[in-house]
Amino acid sequence: MVARSFIFDMNGTMVDDMEYHTIAWYKVLNNLNANMSLEETKLHMYGKAEEMFDRIFGENKFEPDVLQKIILSKEQAYQDAFRPHLHLIAGLHAFLQKAKQKNIGLAIGTAAPTTNVEFVLDNLHLRDFFPVVVDAQDVEKSKPDPEVFLKCAELLQVNPTDAIVFEDAPKGVEAARNGGFKAIVLTTFHEAKDFEQYDNVLFCIENYEDERLNDLFK
Repeated sequence: MVARSFIFDMNGTMVDDMEYHTIAWYKVLNNLNANMSLEETKLHMYGKAEEMFDRIFGENKFEPDVLQKIILSKEQAYQDAFRPHLHLIAGLHAFLQKAKQKNIGLAIGTAAPTTNVEFVLDNLHLRDFFPVVVDAQDVEKSKPDPEVFLKCAELLQVNPTDAIVFEDAPKGVEAARNGGFKAIVLTTFHEAKDFEQYDNVLFCIENYEDERLNDLFK
């Protein structure tokens, strides 16, 4: 499939950082008496952080200002732990360069907060690649709602059928499907079998050195 645009989720799709997020959330949630295992924590890690707290603790368990302090402390802990390991998934920089040379539109559509988007884009000097960035602060509804990807497509001025979404999570692939997008899956956080139910998945890859990606430019 040749596409006019590529839309990337960020965490686990551009940088292999989901284990660091899981550990950071695991510590925060259990300090709040959630009594969750690492695997249970992983299953709740989709959408906005505020929505995750509603799922785990019930709606409005924490005052908004208190909740924001908790979330910010988690993001700082994640960044401090991951910073020494911060680099793009293998092959992605070359893939982005090739896409730019081919005039393929590039966007990021993520449920991450702005602070984490800036952490990745600025430290890895990626701003020039991505004229379109849509994060948690830019949408009303989180994945599996397709709003984030549809906003990316709108800003890129393409139809969903002319764009491919790169994702690492089932809820993200579901969001792509709900918006009419095909998807390519990075198996950094979930196994390929976790995506077998989704008919919009073109294929699964370990990294961007996979030779099948060359067909996207033909």
